[in-house]
Amino acid sequence: MSIQVATRSIRAVWLGRRPYEAIHVLQASLLEARRSGEVGDVLLLLEHEPVITLGRGAKPDHVLLSPEALRARGIELCHAGRGGDVTYHGPGQLVGYPILHLAPDRCDVRKYVGDLLELMITLAADHGIGAGRVERHVGVWVDRASPHAWPGEHDARDPAKLGAVGVRISHWITMHGFAFNALTDLDAFGVIVPCGIREYGVTSLRALAGDVPSPEQLARRASAILCERMEAELEGFEAITAPHDELPEVLGAGRFAQEARKTVEAIARG
Repeated sequence: MSIQVATRSIRAVWLGRRPYEAIHVLQASLLEARRSGEVGDVLLLLEHEPVITLGRGAKPDHVLLSPEALRARGIELCHAGRGGDVTYHGPGQLVGYPILHLAPDRCDVRKYVGDLLELMITLAADHGIGAGRVERHVGVWVDRASPHAWPGEHDARDPAKLGAVGVRISHWITMHGFAFNALTDLDAFGVIVPCGIREYGVTSLRALAGDVPSPEQLARRASAILCERMEAELEGFEAITAPHDELPEVLGAGRFAQEARKTVEAIARG
């Protein structure tokens, strides 16, 4: 019997709670560093300060408050440059941004998105929650009427979204990623139409399962699941507490940071 040997390795990094724009710059820096071969594959794991992000398909009327009203609530509004519509990130939500070179053997966008969805489905299953997919709406879904077993989209009586995916892929290198509602304040989603979906609600692991681990604890498990899905070796899991503007340098992408900031500023201007 042959033994499969991982040909990839992924470095997982826990960054704690960070503002959106600084991490967007970090992602853009790492993408270019990965493209040039100066860094390997990296999985960024973190929580965000409260922020609403606008994907390339975002509709203005899916943000229900003015920028001024959002600021008064301590919520930023940022353009993301990823696919998808409007979403919310905030404390208690596990966010994962894989910076992975999919070439040569995994150049399949649908498969990659599926791997991120299955990662979150497995995280939910670890805590007794049955989650699945809905064909019309990319994401991870549960049935609040039967949270321990996903009956399928056609039989779900009270579907609610537990996790979201939005990615960008350039030269087969990934950025952006997934957001999994662990301990998230669900009231915050009331200021948007999440992902442009009006007919269904949003939920969290805590709302479904009660006492659950912190995002940092979930991040360790998420790292292992992603490596399993990607047939990769986990190079290590480390926590980094460096200041926001030093992160590109700390992670080996410092020389790309200036250009990355210009790219992110251009995206922010819409």
